[in-house]
Amino acid sequence: MPAIVRSARRLAFPLLAFGFAASALADPAAHIGNVTITRDDWGIAHIDGKTDADAVFGMIYAQAEDDFNRIETNYLVNLGRLAEAEGEKAIWQDLRQRLFVDHERLKTDYARSPQWLKALMQAWADGLNHYLATHPDVRPRVIRRFEPWMALSFTEGSIGGDVERVPLSQLEAFYGRKQIAMTADEKGLLYREPQGSNGIAIAPAHTKDGHALLLINPHTSFFFRAEQQVKSGEGLDAYGAATWGQFFIYQGFNDRIGWMHTSSGIDNVDEFAETIVRRPDGGLAYRYGKALRPVAERTIRLAYRAADGTMAERSFTTYSTHHGPIVREADGKWIATALMNRPVPALEQSYLRTKARDYAGFLKVAERKANSSNNTLFASADGDIAYLHPQFVPIRDDRFDYRRPVDGSDPATDWKGLHSLASLPQAVNPKNGWAFNTNNWPWTAAGKDSPRAADYPRYMDQVGENPRGPHAERVLNAQARFTPETLIAAAYDPYLTAFARLIPGLVAAYDRAPDPALAGPIGLLRGWDHRWGLESEATSLAVFWGEAMWEPAAGPAKDAGLSVWDYMATRASDAERLAALRAAVARLTQDFGGWRVPWGEINRYQRNDGAIEQVFDDARPSIAVPFTASQWGSLAAFGAKRYPGTKRYYGTRGNSFVATVEFGPRIRAWAVSAGGESGDPASPHFADQARLYAEGKLRPVYFYPDELAGHIGRRYRPGE
Repeated sequence: MPAIVRSARRLAFPLLAFGFAASALADPAAHIGNVTITRDDWGIAHIDGKTDADAVFGMIYAQAEDDFNRIETNYLVNLGRLAEAEGEKAIWQDLRQRLFVDHERLKTDYARSPQWLKALMQAWADGLNHYLATHPDVRPRVIRRFEPWMALSFTEGSIGGDVERVPLSQLEAFYGRKQIAMTADEKGLLYREPQGSNGIAIAPAHTKDGHALLLINPHTSFFFRAEQQVKSGEGLDAYGAATWGQFFIYQGFNDRIGWMHTSSGIDNVDEFAETIVRRPDGGLAYRYGKALRPVAERTIRLAYRAADGTMAERSFTTYSTHHGPIVREADGKWIATALMNRPVPALEQSYLRTKARDYAGFLKVAERKANSSNNTLFASADGDIAYLHPQFVPIRDDRFDYRRPVDGSDPATDWKGLHSLASLPQAVNPKNGWAFNTNNWPWTAAGKDSPRAADYPRYMDQVGENPRGPHAERVLNAQARFTPETLIAAAYDPYLTAFARLIPGLVAAYDRAPDPALAGPIGLLRGWDHRWGLESEATSLAVFWGEAMWEPAAGPAKDAGLSVWDYMATRASDAERLAALRAAVARLTQDFGGWRVPWGEINRYQRNDGAIEQVFDDARPSIAVPFTASQWGSLAAFGAKRYPGTKRYYGTRGNSFVATVEFGPRIRAWAVSAGGESGDPASPHFADQARLYAEGKLRPVYFYPDELAGHIGRRYRPGE
């Protein structure tokens, strides 16, 4: 195989100049006079603009007021410029991004975009630049001027983009010409709180007042999205969660419809194993059928901050085939990755769905087929509800297993266009009266009225069931007529389905081989009702036991083609179960002085500063949280763990923005966000929702002007 060409050199020009031509700021006065920002008594921004572009200008300006650092960081990541701020350690993450995100292509895409979308992107850039111009005390780490085309680098709003499936260790091994083993985390062998969500839609016939209901419960890293309302005189009126730096409500509702996205288990990111040969002229080619095709080469130059603070550059010659960029090597083959890369349709779809008025309009927007990673739960004032699969689904030959690299030299493995929306799994107005998704398979989305796996190619799902799926079915089947209050209660139901399944096996193992040292812990778990609670000592013991079981089971489970939960329930030996319990007892005793510890003493919410990567401290104030990681079947998710120097668990992901919406003649909605709206510790809205969040109490949403009127903290124009 040929050597990979790379180079490194110091840059003589300042950071600001790298890769971007400065453009004049469009006249902000064109927007400012047409935009009003009203902050309610929770600090949430309600933006009102004359046009959609005016509203976008105010929307992004308000986001920047609340946490400019998160906006800039998101674009450093998505533009592949993180190393300019964080140094050479981020160079491989930047390279991975730039294999798929070509700045010159984005500029061309911007130039070719429809005029209405260009106007929104220009307003987005103007809003951020106006914020920087009016806040000279804010010092960006890298991006001192935003260009409108940059909005096309970050178009979907998901917690993790498709590109993150490319293992960084193997990318570095290939382009760095070194041997690097894939990490246990990349192999999926470590315990990791799922990044996912819950969504539930309930039809009018299944509600007390005859109005459709929607539960919005994304599980993301905390403080990942801003809560906003954005309105215009051109029909925009959306409320919900916007991912920092984006100008559309990602999960939310308008006065007619609501939408909730959950990370999907669909297989639509594929790897192709390419057979590489050297041509007589010295160039590279790959086999495709009976022909040889040239390997495309492209030089990518990446700037990074050196240890002394100056800027340096590394240059990489990268390779691609018609399947996609080469990202690694395996078994003598170069591996190309194919994924959705349609920034303009993706941004169009993300924005336009917020203005849809009914299910037909929502589906018309979805015909752009530029949503690759999200299932959708939908509800409307017309009474329609639906579960929808991601719309970007390549058609493939189901003889091949696309969960692992397929032979790129065989034309039969190629993608063959995209599925029609009608050919995808869906549940529209199911007779049972509800639909849901918990990042699990779609085959239980509407109970008995769910789509059937046998009717679809196997690549429609690759994750199967998880413990939250049966839990959702359990709470949905328990109510004949839901109200907003009972739907909120269902979202915080404390039952832990994973432990309800796993603990009996542990107790049976003990009964077959009693150990007096474990009699007390087994007695506690034997009598437990499998429900979390602040005072529950059994929850603490079960969580520590489950974690001790998880990592030893992950590898064998993967080898056996089972989920870790299935393996723990059906394949773990009695000795493994009891050894994990001894380990749990020992850890609790070591860290807390005994094995009987209330869960609330361990599981805590803490936010000490506005940093994206937090430092936790047992000596500083924190708030007890009763719900557990979603790993154990809790619908309300709080992904927490120990950190260096701590004994307590501190949460960093899980419930982030939770809302329940009732679609009556007037919208009624309730919501809560993790901590607060502002990322500034000096703001009164930095942690004003923290206790509500921990207690699962949602506050009323001020959607209409008359509701907002009695709760105004400040009203102003951007820059005042």
